[in-house]
Amino acid sequence: MADDDLEAIRAARRQQLQSQAGPSGGGGGGGGGDEQQQKQDAQRREAEARASILSQILEPEAADRIGRIRLVKASRAEDVESRLIMLARSGQLRQKVNEEQLKSILEAVSEQQQEAEKVTVHRRKGGWDDDDLDDLLNED
Repeated sequence: MADDDLEAIRAARRQQLQSQAGPSGGGGGGGGGDEQQQKQDAQRREAEARASILSQILEPEAADRIGRIRLVKASRAEDVESRLIMLARSGQLRQKVNEEQLKSILEAVSEQQQEAEKVTVHRRKGGWDDDDLDDLLNED
């Protein structure tokens, strides 16, 4: 009897997992869907935690500004959010961040990205002579 009950519980659990996977779940590879579901749950929990922290440390105007930045360039908004969360966790924020403070943080992130995006060109000295152009044009 215990084996029958255990099998019924397993069947119910399989059906529950398949229904959570939705119509794209198919029927083969139930283990991969469960792993993918766990990754999605972890990402959702992380996003909720970030949103919770940001709501605690940002004034409404600053949160609106980050929202507008996210519409234009999501990567920049994520960089600013990460920096704010880091400051909050390290205890460097004493009060909620207002819009002016957010602007200064945005400028700092912008300067940091500009420094990272600099391109330096190194030219070789003495690579070409005056007669090298003649050599290229007069190839016979």
